[in-house]
Amino acid sequence: MTSAAQKLDLKKMRNSADSACKLMKALTHRDRLMLLCEISQGEKCVGELEEILDIHQPMLSQHLTSLRTAKLVKTRREGKQIYYSLGSDSAMAVIEVLYQQFCKK
Repeated sequence: MTSAAQKLDLKKMRNSADSACKLMKALTHRDRLMLLCEISQGEKCVGELEEILDIHQPMLSQHLTSLRTAKLVKTRREGKQIYYSLGSDSAMAVIEVLYQQFCKK
């Protein structure tokens, strides 16, 4: 067991487990993970996300709604456009860890 694992405060984890599970559940779908990765790089409107990730309506709307409900993204309206930005420091931290573990090899 690593020294970091030995120092876990399991009582705190028990109290935070629901929040952690909500974040992890959102990341279990490839499209939602990629949406969060893309949004983590800067605010994007729905049309940009659809084009960049090749996720079409209504699936894109369903995924964005899930992310919004989980408070992982926030929205801003400008005219008819809705812009999405990252709404969670925890999501950004997990994305960074995933990138380090799986993309920097």
